[in-house]
Amino acid sequence: MTTYRSGTIAVFGRPNVGKSTLINRLLGHKLLITSPKPQTTRHRILGIKTTPGAQFLYLDTPGLVWGGKGALARHMDGAAATAIAEADCLVLVTACPRLQDDDERALDFVKELRRDRPLLLALNKVDRLERKEALLPLIAALGARGLFGDIVPLSARDGSNLDALEGAIARSLPEQEALYPEDQLSDRGDRFLAAEFIREQVFRRFAKEIPYVTTVDIESYKVEKRLVRIEAVIYVEKEGQKAILVGQGGAGLKAVGTAARKTLERHLGQKVYLGLWVKVRGGWSDDMRALQSLGYGGDN
Repeated sequence: MTTYRSGTIAVFGRPNVGKSTLINRLLGHKLLITSPKPQTTRHRILGIKTTPGAQFLYLDTPGLVWGGKGALARHMDGAAATAIAEADCLVLVTACPRLQDDDERALDFVKELRRDRPLLLALNKVDRLERKEALLPLIAALGARGLFGDIVPLSARDGSNLDALEGAIARSLPEQEALYPEDQLSDRGDRFLAAEFIREQVFRRFAKEIPYVTTVDIESYKVEKRLVRIEAVIYVEKEGQKAILVGQGGAGLKAVGTAARKTLERHLGQKVYLGLWVKVRGGWSDDMRALQSLGYGGDN
């Protein structure tokens, strides 16, 4: 009789190494938001993939940042640390062609929380290398450390060698039955994902500081006969930020809303009405009470 395996996998690393893109690829559908900007991920989010031989419970985590200030930074650090402390299997994601100082800091961080649990290394972004064999000395040097159960070079962007990583993860999971129904895809509901998809478009369409001083609150989410009706507020901290986000004649906000609505329609498989407003809420990112009212703090 074939042994079934299931468990949680904490995917962690420094910002912007492709953790969310990697998990989306492994899941086979878009669950997690992505952008070229660091610190896009703010919450610990569980993505569930069930196969005939295993159930994979992937925990996406905020990028590990040292010295971040304010309540939001503390929330993100706590979400990552909790996921790492609780998971059955740990996957450190780095970007080729070498480990940077922050990768080493992430590795030092997890050593204190590891408790002999399996640790795998995903060397992402191999598609950027002209000569793949250039990785061989790095893989040999990392293997000599004796820390990693497997070292897997891969590309989250084009999907190359993801089967090897999934196989290594499956072998590292505990022998037990599935923990969630086979048709469940996440521990987060569509209301939460709607806020995330809106925030993703803010990150993708605005430069510098604007994405980092915004958050999204879903004020109303109603499933009607022919569409889902969503009303949402994007909060910023200053009037000047609101003006930039709204844009001339409302063009900026309209672009965010249109792109987010299309993503939501693909996710939900039905028409969506999305009403968006921008409001100023000074200091929300450094106010723990405000963060809790906006949906932060429940995942660490």
